[in-house]
Amino acid sequence: MTSIDEHSDRNIIRVQLRQNAVLKGINGEQSAELEPHLSILECNKGDVLLEQGVYEMHQYFVLDGILKRVVSNAEGHQMILRFAAERDMETSYAAWKLGSRTPYSIVAVTKTRVAVLPMPQWEQFLARHEEIRRSFEYLVMQLMSDVMAHTITLHLLDAPGRYKRFVRRHPDLQERIPKKELASYLNLSAETLSRLKQRGKI
Repeated sequence: MTSIDEHSDRNIIRVQLRQNAVLKGINGEQSAELEPHLSILECNKGDVLLEQGVYEMHQYFVLDGILKRVVSNAEGHQMILRFAAERDMETSYAAWKLGSRTPYSIVAVTKTRVAVLPMPQWEQFLARHEEIRRSFEYLVMQLMSDVMAHTITLHLLDAPGRYKRFVRRHPDLQERIPKKELASYLNLSAETLSRLKQRGKI
């Protein structure tokens, strides 16, 4: 990992951070306070940023690429809960506040660049800036609600309905996510997804 100040793309990174859903409202003084705690992490496809079942947690701001939040059971079966792309973030803030282990992993779907800082430092920053904390916690609740809605959708909608809902909610991601990953998110096989496309059902 590299500090922002030492990174060759530091000017671009600073612009990207100001465009992030969480950080877009912070002022110059707050940005200068936060930046020394941030490190830039370059990830390849399949790299695990956060393991399921651990206590050591970080806050992630996506600068380039796509991450997925995925949960696994003891038999190795996986379920993708959500994707996060540029201007989005990933977090295990709820587990941190509850003193629980991480309930899911965070994995790079594509080549990805993220800004990251340890959760204790992020929590300390939030404690000093009430407005940012409120905005961030609202976003965390919104993400939890979206994950719940997605899980319900898997049971209530047929395969074409699930795909159309994804395209409607994430039109910018449908062509960027590998078909195997998208099929898994929709609880389909890659073959079924391809067959539905060939038949013109999606």
